[in-house]
Amino acid sequence: MKTTVPQALWQLCVKGFVRILIGADNQNQYDTYDWEAGCHALRNPDLAYPQYYRIPNFHGVEGGYLCKEAAVTYDAVTAFACPPHEMNLRREVLKSIQGQPQRILDLGCGTGSMTLMLKATYPQAEVIGLDLSPYMLCHAQHKSQKAQLTIHWLHGLAEATDLKAHSFDVISICMVFHEMPPRISRLVLQECRRLLKSGGQLIILDGNQNRLRHADWLIRLFREPYSTVYAKESIHDWVTEAGFENVSTRYLGWIHQLTAGTSPHHRDEPPLRQLQTHAV
Repeated sequence: MKTTVPQALWQLCVKGFVRILIGADNQNQYDTYDWEAGCHALRNPDLAYPQYYRIPNFHGVEGGYLCKEAAVTYDAVTAFACPPHEMNLRREVLKSIQGQPQRILDLGCGTGSMTLMLKATYPQAEVIGLDLSPYMLCHAQHKSQKAQLTIHWLHGLAEATDLKAHSFDVISICMVFHEMPPRISRLVLQECRRLLKSGGQLIILDGNQNRLRHADWLIRLFREPYSTVYAKESIHDWVTEAGFENVSTRYLGWIHQLTAGTSPHHRDEPPLRQLQTHAV
């Protein structure tokens, strides 16, 4: 007993600290949820994980985002990385949306924090959250069921969604581009061009590239494998080069930026009727 009790007490203390950090609900899901069955139900069996996603340990978690540890700790890490208030940053995405969109796609939705806000703000809209991690989608689904929000969760590649062309009014991409190589980010933007209706909106919330260029210590702190190369480039330029119109970028807080643009008119589609801005 003398050797096992201290070890048990230490494990209890560590578990208690983690429970405070991530919250009791996340800890309970981690302990009791059938992750294998949940991932099996959501996983796309035809999807092959690309090397850029499969190899790195995002946020220092072994296995990257392809594990339950990443799913239940992601919200806590994101909140810490989004001072002073993560939800205020995400509300800036909502404030940028015009009119009453009927179909919204949240690309790289992670655990669904932005997706849930979109559905709660636009209950009449069909809202889809797409992510490459079935573990993240399991946690997102848990959160949407708890909030009693009907959201479609899809397991897929942001750069090759297989969704119908010209079928979305709004696409949001939040905290995604700093976690993939720039060449993949450019492919994602081409896919957004394909998916958006004429005049449809693209809204991107991510790290402030100007600031991150001079904050390598911050990149090392959060163990981000692609943020250094991300910081050297420009989302604003990427969106412009992808052919979007009315491109704008503004800086939020200390280390974030929001870039928005509209899809040009498609020859095979009538122009999208301009609607009044929705106030949030």
